[in-house]
Amino acid sequence: MTFTGFLLERLMPHLILAPIALPLLTAGLMLLLREERQRTKVTLNITSTLLGLVVAVLLLVQAKDPNLPGSLGVYLPGNWPAPFGIVLTIDRLSAMMLVLCSTVALATVLFSAARWHRAGVHFHPLFQFQLMGLAGAFLTADLFNLFVFFEIMLAASYGLLLHGSGRPRVSAGLHYIAINLAASSLFLIGVSMLYGITGTLNMADLAQSIAGIAPADRGLLHAAAAILAVAFLIKAAVWPLNFWLVPAYSAATAPVGALFALMTKVGVYSVLRLWTLLFGAEAGDSAQFGSQWLIGGGLLTMAFGAIGMLGSQRLGHIAGFAAILSSGTLLAAVGFGQNLLTGGLLYYLLSSTLAVSALFLLTDLIDRWRNDGSNLAPYEQTDDAPFLSADLMPTEGMNLDDKEEALIGQVIPAAAAFLGLAFIACTLIIAGLPPLPGFVGKFAMVHALLNPLGLGASSGFQLGAAGWTLVALLVASGLLALVALTRAGIRHFWAAHDRSAPKLLVLEGLPIALLLSACAALAWQAGAVMRYTQATADALHAPAGYVRAVMTADPVPNPPTKPAAAPGGSLP
Repeated sequence: MTFTGFLLERLMPHLILAPIALPLLTAGLMLLLREERQRTKVTLNITSTLLGLVVAVLLLVQAKDPNLPGSLGVYLPGNWPAPFGIVLTIDRLSAMMLVLCSTVALATVLFSAARWHRAGVHFHPLFQFQLMGLAGAFLTADLFNLFVFFEIMLAASYGLLLHGSGRPRVSAGLHYIAINLAASSLFLIGVSMLYGITGTLNMADLAQSIAGIAPADRGLLHAAAAILAVAFLIKAAVWPLNFWLVPAYSAATAPVGALFALMTKVGVYSVLRLWTLLFGAEAGDSAQFGSQWLIGGGLLTMAFGAIGMLGSQRLGHIAGFAAILSSGTLLAAVGFGQNLLTGGLLYYLLSSTLAVSALFLLTDLIDRWRNDGSNLAPYEQTDDAPFLSADLMPTEGMNLDDKEEALIGQVIPAAAAFLGLAFIACTLIIAGLPPLPGFVGKFAMVHALLNPLGLGASSGFQLGAAGWTLVALLVASGLLALVALTRAGIRHFWAAHDRSAPKLLVLEGLPIALLLSACAALAWQAGAVMRYTQATADALHAPAGYVRAVMTADPVPNPPTKPAAAPGGSLP
């Protein structure tokens, strides 16, 4: 065996720990550096985030192993078996979420390196702590540690939201902190009640315990699950508990807003993970508990997000309502509890998150270009700064108007063209128009809803009013989003404005291109991605493999000890 093979064999079992340990160590190292060492911190942040993406891709590749349908691997950090010790698990869903998180994180840290990271202190350590909390929430297999990673994630988000100071950020930050503290309290109450009823907080052990709950305790079990669900739904921005999102996300700096687009998906992930584990077909009398509430709340959230987009004038608010619309679509689809529909919603989750994150980054560039035309802060207008474009409008030999501007053949500045094309791409994805992945995800969900036998339902299954309402809202919300974004595009790009051509740093254009290229890759490889998301959905709705892998994971045995030598040097 080569040295590389030996090293991989030794390291691969511990790779599941890397998405948590890597940002933790990076953040700790950056806290030891003085705030003036910004260039070093930027380099460390980008390098660590890029390594995190590489690790996530490696885990995703391993998660496609057909011999491990339920769970790729189980890691016992304390070397105690479940349900007594801490357990980390990696399966298709968590690996997919890690890749999505790392992709958005890499784009946002590159964008922040252009200017925003200098707007306040400790941006880079907070960014890494945020990634640690997100990764831990996706990997943990017990509710207590899910709460711990939620709090790490939220504590870092408080500092990131206030990054850059200013009264709007402070005001929105106070509301954001208050609602999340309330959600954390509900989380603790729900977890405590579940532990009192079942005697465990391990997710797999909970899944085994639900069916055997005494009838007298089942009402209390449902109350505990409902309280816990409210905490997750607040984070998922369900209506009417989403009043905080648009002011907070639009007040945050552009890279923070783009990273926060992942935060609502953590709430959706938690609902999907726990609901399919605890209240699937194996849950006895508790099977499908809360499904109607999920569907109803999701449908109302979709309507609220679409109307909010239509009624907003500011791009930041439109992006915030787009995040709400995406979250509502996912929650409504989760509530049906059908595997084909879940496969479609997972594909939609990927495309909508990438598009909303890109829209948040675009909002900063477009608003800066529209409002002041200066394009860059004074301290960033240096002679050696690499720009995406300059004013490329030759007029010699052309027909000119009264302002001595070209009547025909006028060259569009490269940066303006880039912003416009990127905005069009975001519009098509969020609205769900072909050929981009927003359309593929919505089409997959509509196809699943209109073909109920394909969902594995019985021949007597009826789509019902809720199903038809979801189909109608998928189409109507896309139309409203298209109108809202088209109107904003006309105002910002088509209407005449006396302003100079935009000047964009490469570090500002590259992250947006990265996110939109990932969306293009989703459309190009739609078949392969849909097969992956469908296999993920099938494993979620048949959680026996996940439960078995967690509950049968054995601790690593201690190395054998040599017997002590007897006096005189001989063995006894």
